[in-house]
Amino acid sequence: MSVNISPLAIEKLPLTGYGAQFSRSIFGDFRARLVFLPAIAIAGCVAWMMLSGSSGAEGQPATAASPAAVDAAQNPSWSNPVVTPTEANLAPPAEATAPPETPASSEVFTVERAPVDALRISSQSWRRGGLGSKALVTFTLRNGNDYAVKDVEIACVFTRRDGSHLTDRKRTIHDTVSMKSQRIFARMHVGFVNVHADKARCSLLTASRL
Repeated sequence: MSVNISPLAIEKLPLTGYGAQFSRSIFGDFRARLVFLPAIAIAGCVAWMMLSGSSGAEGQPATAASPAAVDAAQNPSWSNPVVTPTEANLAPPAEATAPPETPASSEVFTVERAPVDALRISSQSWRRGGLGSKALVTFTLRNGNDYAVKDVEIACVFTRRDGSHLTDRKRTIHDTVSMKSQRIFARMHVGFVNVHADKARCSLLTASRL
């Protein structure tokens, strides 16, 4: 069985001789330690706070403002200059305009003329034949082509004396007309016409190349 005896109870016990001296030395040191213990704790807290503050200040150093930043803060117009219309017009373009591409070689397309384009009727006339119902046409055909032509088709329009239209007739001439020459076709029958026909006008339609 153990008995807990507090230091105060022991101190109250009557001690004599060596026991009394030993008890005074033990309890005197203990009291002295109790007196200095709060001061030691306070000094440790102060030292810890000073060390933590200095380490935090060293970990985050303050950045000094550059002279350019100070000037920009004091004079905003220096950092953001105003561009005038004249300066904007004088500014060089970002990208030069590429010149238009030119074809490597120009192709020339020539349209071949039709044989009838170089043919023309230089003179013409007509008369009635048979019992007055046939139309006989006389005309001169000129060929301006560099080649001979054949199968020349003509169309003739017949009208009254006052110019009102009466009859249309066509005829194909199978004869040949040489290059750069002319040929007369006399009294060629082109068809039957109205008895009231008074005028005739013939024109070229088509021709074939030889």
